[in-house]
Amino acid sequence: MPESHPTPDFMRRLAAAAAAETLPRFRKGGDVANKHAAGFDPVTEADRAAETAIRTLISEHFPDHGIIGEEFGTEGADNSHVWVIDPIDGTRAFISGLPLWGTLVGLTIDGKAVAGMMSQPFTGELYYADGNGAHYEGPGGARRLAARGTKHLSEATLCTTTPALFDAPRRALYDRVETAVRLPRYGTDCYAYAMVAAGHVDLVIECDLNPYDIVALIPIIEQAGGVVTTWDGARAEAGGDIVAAATPELHERALALLQG
Repeated sequence: MPESHPTPDFMRRLAAAAAAETLPRFRKGGDVANKHAAGFDPVTEADRAAETAIRTLISEHFPDHGIIGEEFGTEGADNSHVWVIDPIDGTRAFISGLPLWGTLVGLTIDGKAVAGMMSQPFTGELYYADGNGAHYEGPGGARRLAARGTKHLSEATLCTTTPALFDAPRRALYDRVETAVRLPRYGTDCYAYAMVAAGHVDLVIECDLNPYDIVALIPIIEQAGGVVTTWDGARAEAGGDIVAAATPELHERALALLQG
């Protein structure tokens, strides 16, 4: 594995650095700011402090790598190696006291996501992919991740953050998939993608994602045997409308409905 890839120990260090900023602020009722005048897009002190800690650690160990972060923007985006950070994916869950948020850190090389982690420190879980497979560490013991073999929509569990995020045309397409699956679940944010890699969920469908919402999760699912693309079947690193599936067959069947 190239030296430029992060080791499992570095993933753990990133998770610990972020947790040192997020956990003391979780369920403490801290200040919440709104990023947008129209609508509600919250950001907290924990978001900013965690991203600062992650950026510091990356800059110390990989000074020639670029960084893209949700809170503090881009530096060195033209470099071949670029880290993509969402310090708290699921800020709405975070400020509601729900443990369905996570810290996302991914690494792209020449635009392709090759390594990433999702840390949920309140539950003590770490999901990561380092180019040598996808792995879990936490309650129940460490193990290699493997998506389950679900091929048919009628047997699938589907997650989305909320169908309310889809506009009318995309909501109609999403509803076609939801009607076809066995079990839909809402409100899961990044946790749903980790559950695909872990073999508990079969599909995730979302819209209008930013790169920092998805880059870290792509290698975790892919290295667990799953598939992640946009609704038109393209690579997902740039974000947009995303579908993640446990198997290529399930992915193909979901795309057929999402493409109208």
